[in-house]
Amino acid sequence: MSAPIEVREEDLASEDHDVSTQDELVRSSDPEAASGESGRSTRSLKSEVAEAILEHGRYYCDEFYLMPCDEAEQTRLSITYQTYLFLLGKQITLGQVRNPERILDVGTGTGDWAIAAAERFPNAEIIGTDITTTLHPQAAPPNVSFELDDAQDEWTYNEPFDFIHLRELRGAFSDWEAVYAQVAKHLKAGGVVEVADHGMLNLTNEPENSYLSIFSGALLSASEKAKTPLTFDHMKKEMFQKAGLSITKNKSFDLPIGPWSDDPRKKTAGKIALVAALEGLEAYSLRLLTRYQGWTEEEVRDTCEKVQAEMVAPDAKPFVKIQFIVARKMAF
Repeated sequence: MSAPIEVREEDLASEDHDVSTQDELVRSSDPEAASGESGRSTRSLKSEVAEAILEHGRYYCDEFYLMPCDEAEQTRLSITYQTYLFLLGKQITLGQVRNPERILDVGTGTGDWAIAAAERFPNAEIIGTDITTTLHPQAAPPNVSFELDDAQDEWTYNEPFDFIHLRELRGAFSDWEAVYAQVAKHLKAGGVVEVADHGMLNLTNEPENSYLSIFSGALLSASEKAKTPLTFDHMKKEMFQKAGLSITKNKSFDLPIGPWSDDPRKKTAGKIALVAALEGLEAYSLRLLTRYQGWTEEEVRDTCEKVQAEMVAPDAKPFVKIQFIVARKMAF
């Protein structure tokens, strides 16, 4: 197993944290495999049909969530999952997960992580939730189910979880404290939560008055106005402590975007990440900037193209920071 790329680690736990691994992503061909009891009183995937909204040439799940839910976004999310998988040397989590019985994947998106967890832990029940069903897979292992649910609403699970997973949800919630309170409430004593996210795009050699600086500034301003900031504020230590969660691991990665690294493995990871990053510019900005910064659709797309040009410039060397927080529910 290969080691993670360029890690800066603050390991706050005294114990040795085992990690979960997966060697392959083998998906079930049985579309009925996702059915079954989930121990929860909420709406199921089969009973809900999401009505997508067409706006600026992209489809969105409702009037409020700022990210699209169309085929292009599905592709971006799957590529992003593969980037994380490559970064972690085929590990699906940095959290200590030993013989879990129940696992929850909040904001499951395309369900790639939930399916991998179901294959890694065949005796565990895996539930993946999201506010839209349009991204959910049609086939999955028999021990995973997908449900339509908003994590910002009151959680109504009947049984607690051993592990709760939240990844790539920066900008998704307006009240992270409430989400973490629900996480703590629905974890077993000693249960683990893992939160992973990426930061804003950076250029190692950024030109003066770059389009990226204009674009990033507008995104941050708009996200603050929308009350869904695109920052790492939701990963601050005090946020977890307030919910009764004790951080055991805090890791950050510098992920190169594009094939500019001299290290062969970093070069490969960068190639994968570049595809998702180029597509992600519009995904993150189109609804956000037109609604909260007064930009036109044409202005957003034009700026995205100019930022893309800066990203692929020979000396640009773009990168993003990826951060992981692993925390355990404290016993009182």
